[in-house]
Amino acid sequence: MDDCLVVFSSVEKLDELNAAGVAEAAKNSIVDVLGKLKENRVMLFPFAHLTSTLSSPQVALEILMSLEASLKNDGFTVKRAPFGWNKEFDIKSKGHPLAVLSKVICPYGKMECDFLCPYCTNPIKLQDVSSLRETLPTS
Repeated sequence: MDDCLVVFSSVEKLDELNAAGVAEAAKNSIVDVLGKLKENRVMLFPFAHLTSTLSSPQVALEILMSLEASLKNDGFTVKRAPFGWNKEFDIKSKGHPLAVLSKVICPYGKMECDFLCPYCTNPIKLQDVSSLRETLPTS
């Protein structure tokens, strides 16, 4: 896909708490950037290497497919790279101030949280830490 916004994305374990909200917030963020770029084409590219706390593959695919459908519903041209595959890609970036961005989508939306993660500064609710601790890999 040429002349498009490429969205490299990872879905994290905490995103499982609010998959629909994460998909909606991601769509809103993407639509905002598309408006600034005056672009209507999007390439969604699952890229697990962006996080060390991956969600389950089922939830990740659910969020990506929801995001794809929602963007298409809003009239954008969307392609999604295969999920879970090793992919080869060539990318060329324009020399534009918005050519390379990093975004974090919070699974809590605008809710107040108990503290910020000391590693990534993402907001976290205390009640979720204990429930997720059992599902995260141990070192």
